[in-house]
Amino acid sequence: MRLITSLLITAILIPFVASAEAQTLAIPQAITDPKKVSSKPNAQVEPRGLTIEKLYMTRQIAGSTWSPDGKQIAFVSNMSGRNNLWIVPSDGGYPVQLTVSDQRQSAPAWSPDGKWIAYQSDHDGDELWDIFLVSPKTGKVVNLTQTSEIAEESPTWSPDGRYLAYEVKPKTSASTEIDVYDMIMREVKHITSGTAQDKGNHAPIWARDGRLIVYTQDSAKGTDSNIFAADVATGQNTLLTPHDGEHIFEANDISPDGKHVLLTSNASNRYNNVGLLDLATKKISWITKDKWEISGAEFSPEGKRLTFTANVDGNQDIYIHDLTTGKSTQLAIAKGVNRPARAPKAFSPDGTRLMYLHNGPTAPNDLWTYQITTGKSRQITHSLLAGIRPEDLVEPFLIHYPSGDGKFTISAWLYVPFNMARNGQNAAIVYIHGGPNSQVTNSFDRFIQYAANQGYMVLAPNFRGSRGYGKEFQDADLFDMGGGDLQDVLAGVDWIKQTGHLDPKKIAVMGPSYGGYLTMMAVTKAPDVWAAGVPIVPFVNWTTEIQNEDPELRESDLASMGDPVKNKALYDDRSPINFVDQVKAPLLLLAGRNDPRCPKSEAQQVVDAIKKRGGNAEIKIYENEGHLLSRVENQIDAYKRVANFLLAHVVPADCSCSLNE
Repeated sequence: MRLITSLLITAILIPFVASAEAQTLAIPQAITDPKKVSSKPNAQVEPRGLTIEKLYMTRQIAGSTWSPDGKQIAFVSNMSGRNNLWIVPSDGGYPVQLTVSDQRQSAPAWSPDGKWIAYQSDHDGDELWDIFLVSPKTGKVVNLTQTSEIAEESPTWSPDGRYLAYEVKPKTSASTEIDVYDMIMREVKHITSGTAQDKGNHAPIWARDGRLIVYTQDSAKGTDSNIFAADVATGQNTLLTPHDGEHIFEANDISPDGKHVLLTSNASNRYNNVGLLDLATKKISWITKDKWEISGAEFSPEGKRLTFTANVDGNQDIYIHDLTTGKSTQLAIAKGVNRPARAPKAFSPDGTRLMYLHNGPTAPNDLWTYQITTGKSRQITHSLLAGIRPEDLVEPFLIHYPSGDGKFTISAWLYVPFNMARNGQNAAIVYIHGGPNSQVTNSFDRFIQYAANQGYMVLAPNFRGSRGYGKEFQDADLFDMGGGDLQDVLAGVDWIKQTGHLDPKKIAVMGPSYGGYLTMMAVTKAPDVWAAGVPIVPFVNWTTEIQNEDPELRESDLASMGDPVKNKALYDDRSPINFVDQVKAPLLLLAGRNDPRCPKSEAQQVVDAIKKRGGNAEIKIYENEGHLLSRVENQIDAYKRVANFLLAHVVPADCSCSLNE
């Protein structure tokens, strides 16, 4: 939540070397004419046939890891109703559950000797992770760290399997350090220590010989980061990316020969691109120079190729770059959001296959493998179950509209129900993403698909501050939270009204986390626009939020909002709790009792204030959840509440969505 990036760019000290070829991607699209957006006819769709129960019983697939022999894949899935570890043959087959726990698990990493799989797990969503080991043969589980007040996460094995590196953050600290655990001596060594509270160390990467760990150190504001190399034996840390000004440098992988670091940086042209950092000279050779969001992934086992992803306006593709020829080839896989499944490697141990996650508007996240020589993909997991047909799901339009102040073109995904009449009688939902520097992508969203099936048009905008559109756009909401970004959302409402489909009195707003905050800003600052609001795990008061949130997020908020005393007027104006007397729409708020990011007290103070003045506000607090809901029964309960609330207050038109009734 609320991870921000850069403010300004100046000359930097690293010498840059241009690559022979840069990948050229599509240019941004022009403004979309709202009158040209039309509903697609579908004579076979079952109107209002998608239930919350059906949609949330589809499987959710997360982190994955190859076995050392490449014959199996371990991954995280909620098939049992909890996010536990499963194992499946890498050629496909029926998965077998490995861990059975009421608590969520993530970030699995198979040890090089095959004896253990490391993973992280917290308690009821509190984000105080412990590192666990599970035997893939016996299912025996060992809690390696056992620290109730310290979060350890992102376990990564050394190449020889003796050491396990991971991130460490005490509950009361704002900074994250990196430790290494010796599996033989049962000792912990600090790779970093004494890091300033406005910085954090992340994503440790082992060199092939095990002598070096490369990691990224970022700033609380998110506008600046550096890459360091740590000598594991001596503990000496070396800065690899000295520079002036604010730039992002993130380490992605180390070449097998130990000579280069694959990195992602916005230092070349204010957009994230990928390059190779020479460890000896500290020079960077740029592989891409595009004006989209390009992210490095990894080297192939033999070191002749590397992978990266290109996020072009919310569609993400995977590329394989040949280091000999300098050519980059896009994988021929389905459109949507595709990314290498790395823990730590997406390439199979023999380098013949690449494991990736595919997610599209009609396809939940699934694991696939790509055969390098043939270019063919094999689906490993199958998430779209529960009697849901892909043809009943809506594919969104990618639309663009001008921001209210004319400074930017806003990209958004627009879901138009099948067979919706252009008659000015329909209802809509504006769905606001979190972050704020997250991004709505061309991916599967269970509740949005439910809403579209019920007859709601859904607009999901990427307002200023969203990632994926360059440094200037992402930095535009710094010291302006709830200002220009809210105006971008409202400009989107004006745009969808011009399609001719909607009744302007039947528009709801909802969103999670920062999206919950902007939902509250929307219903307080523009109360006449909305028929209902659903803030999900929101914060509503910058002062109390900073007092009660996790220290790391506190540093981020202070860095992006400024000093609370000097900027008191800004804090007051951008805290929707100060304007609840303006709220006209009924509200439903959701919260988790153990949320360290947006404490439940944020949502509760809204309900208390509105009820005190006789307004309409409901709240549901989930006692065994944190920031976002992870238990399937809670997801179903929560979104049934949301669905019933919206159907009661923002009634969709009887759109005769089926043509064969």
